[in-house]
Amino acid sequence: MTVLKLNREFFLRHLGVAVLFFCMGCWFGYDGYVAYPEHDEAWFEAQHLRRDNAIRRQKEFMVLAFLASALVGGHLWAVSRLRFAFDDDGFVFRGKRTAYGDVKTVDRSKWEKKGIVKVDGITLDAWHHTGVKEFEEKLKR
Repeated sequence: MTVLKLNREFFLRHLGVAVLFFCMGCWFGYDGYVAYPEHDEAWFEAQHLRRDNAIRRQKEFMVLAFLASALVGGHLWAVSRLRFAFDDDGFVFRGKRTAYGDVKTVDRSKWEKKGIVKVDGITLDAWHHTGVKEFEEKLKR
């Protein structure tokens, strides 16, 4: 039985993006709560910034960066939770075994461009998991 595994390249890219957004959130938070409040009004004037707007903007960017980090990380976590296995006779999803002959619908409309196949409402993406291409080949039989 072949088990779909998270694609390493997909995992590393999305993890890197989540960490990058988290670090940016920390940077903006540091600016908004520590660095900017320590500067005097002359420094803000030299930067062509209004003190209250600049501090508020840094805090807003912090929230946006943390939110983006949570969204990318949450998507990565959700994709990593997929448990799907297949062999020559059928596949197992959420503990339920389905024979290839019992498959009701197969949507390959996004297969050629994106590597996405939908089987009875289960969406499998070749970019997210290794083994999807082999599974799609078994569906053709």
